[in-house]
Amino acid sequence: MSSKLYNGHTLIFRNAPRIIATGTIAGPKECAGIVGEFVDRQLSDDMFGEDTFEKAECKMLSTAIDTAIENAGLKRSDIDVLFSGDLLNQIISASFAARDFDIPFLGVYSACSTMSESMLLAAAMVNAGYAKRAVAATGSHFASAERQYRYPLEQGTTRPPQSQWTVTGAGGCVIADKGEGISIVGGTIGKVVDFGVTDVNNMGAAMAPACADTLMRHFRDTGTSPDDYDMIVSGDLGALGSRILKDLTWEKGYDISRNHVDCGEIVYKVIEDEFQGGSGAGCSAVVFNSYIMAKLISGQFSRVLFAATGALLSTVSSGQGESIPCISHAVELRR
Repeated sequence: MSSKLYNGHTLIFRNAPRIIATGTIAGPKECAGIVGEFVDRQLSDDMFGEDTFEKAECKMLSTAIDTAIENAGLKRSDIDVLFSGDLLNQIISASFAARDFDIPFLGVYSACSTMSESMLLAAAMVNAGYAKRAVAATGSHFASAERQYRYPLEQGTTRPPQSQWTVTGAGGCVIADKGEGISIVGGTIGKVVDFGVTDVNNMGAAMAPACADTLMRHFRDTGTSPDDYDMIVSGDLGALGSRILKDLTWEKGYDISRNHVDCGEIVYKVIEDEFQGGSGAGCSAVVFNSYIMAKLISGQFSRVLFAATGALLSTVSSGQGESIPCISHAVELRR
């Protein structure tokens, strides 16, 4: 049976590419929360033995990729292609990590939605038969993201209540054409959506409309409803963004309140200390590849719709007064 593309943006994979293994690593703040018992490696120091935050971020991403490959019982040479990206300029964490792997590399930039985009691309390549095994991975670091997008930590700038805390962590998965694992049955490619938000601290409000657009297009294209899924997982909208997402989908006739969870809203133990919760490319990468996958593997979840979210801004665009265009890519998984 052939694969299908509905309306130019929703893919249905007929050859059942599957996630056969994952790899995750997270910082001490993250491991104090819900992912602590599920990640492969817990850091006691977010410098990870390096002398810069950027080097630590790159090392975390390399570790997550290697861990996923090892957990699959494979070697680096068994991987046909690596899809990876991050938040830093010129995706240097992913590119610098890839130089040490000797694996064909396709760099991806989709901000905090990089995990779901790389999964969608990897699954599409495996489904089409162009690759037998692919890795999808991403990560982020609180300190490197703050330095690039907002203010140097040394400045001690007060964080506004609508802000989120960039997750220090990385996650990846091996997607293969055969083997035991969780099937990727399809997904919806996101469209860039911009509701005119200009506040660089309010990522939840900026990204929620893009997530709502992707989820509703996926429901329409596949003929499903929110109740068909055990869990609908958004990326890193945080507490405020999650409420906005529920409102936006409710207005269009889709009630996701019963089974929606947001990676950013659940990643930290005490959300009051992190304002609206977590963000960053590592947020959904860590939560999905540890906590959500554990629930799928154990059978607690049988059908999950995962839609990471990304804000496609830069310091240049924000400095010039531009609003924040956003995107969300959805991936449907079944046990």
